[in-house]
Amino acid sequence: MPYHYTESGLDNVVLVNGYEVENHPEYGELVSINNIRGLHDAIGLEIVNLTRPLNGAEFRYLRLELDLSQRALATVLGTNEQSIAKWEKARTKAVANKAAERFLRVMYLEHCDAESKVGIMIKRLAELDSHIGDMEMRLEMHGSDWSKAA
Repeated sequence: MPYHYTESGLDNVVLVNGYEVENHPEYGELVSINNIRGLHDAIGLEIVNLTRPLNGAEFRYLRLELDLSQRALATVLGTNEQSIAKWEKARTKAVANKAAERFLRVMYLEHCDAESKVGIMIKRLAELDSHIGDMEMRLEMHGSDWSKAA
């Protein structure tokens, strides 16, 4: 029997197999999914390869899989958090900013290749919020060249 995987945040994900259902006397129905990381990667790739504009729920899914806050993604896209929130809130409607949704697809594909320069940059962007207070950039001169201070 197929399992409707709404826990993904998407309404249209159905698992044909790769999961087990157990009825627990205290907690009721418990679902165990095999290789959840692989499942989430497969969902992300299916979203990226859609031949239509992404809706808000799909946009949010990719953002979360990239481990980016709305603030960090807004910084990358040159917009504000309210715009990101607005696009994601429209769960079933196409994202209003086509360039942003297309760029998010590219970011996700690059994220899949953790060794790519963009993949490394995305990891750094995911850390933006934790370092938001670290704004000081210390530089020093060595001969006639400037570089980061030790």
